[in-house]
Amino acid sequence: MKKLILSIIAVLFLGGILFAGQEQTIENLKAAFKGETTASAKYAKYADQARKEGFVQIAIMFSATSKAEAIHADNHRKVLEKMGQQVDIFVPQFVVKSTRENLQDALNGESYEVATMYPEFIAKAKEEGATDAVKSFRWAMDTEKKHGEMYKKALAALNTNTASDLPKIYWVCPKCGNTYDVIKPEAQCSFCGTGSSKYLKFDK
Repeated sequence: MKKLILSIIAVLFLGGILFAGQEQTIENLKAAFKGETTASAKYAKYADQARKEGFVQIAIMFSATSKAEAIHADNHRKVLEKMGQQVDIFVPQFVVKSTRENLQDALNGESYEVATMYPEFIAKAKEEGATDAVKSFRWAMDTEKKHGEMYKKALAALNTNTASDLPKIYWVCPKCGNTYDVIKPEAQCSFCGTGSSKYLKFDK
């Protein structure tokens, strides 16, 4: 037991030396992990609400984006652990409203991440030489751009009473979270190169 404790201390100490100068990126990774974890939990509940209101396609979409956010959170966590950091356990806080309001909330969140948060995090990670963080942030940001378009499309469908015409199938790349709203997605993920045979399918 004593040897194990000493080994853990040594790893944490060495990690602190190896990643000195990357402190802001570490904090940004922790913030991104918390944000993506919260988004995943929130979208899962938004899916339940959409289903209650009879918007099956929107429920499927939220289930897919919830999974994508969980993948982003896990990627951020892995980078943190590689940097000798621990992630804090927390209970996500959010409020579930009507599907229309939930879609607007989701769109607002994605818009902020795409326009402000992730570009700033990526720039700082590049400045600090944190290449793994840059990749994790970029995968998340590029996916959020697609999610934002999906939420816009869903909101427009609600406004025109055409929600039943929204896509019925979604695919999520298990490595980077890239999300597709087509019947047949590309053979390889355009973000990370993962083959389509590994994509996660959402159609219920």
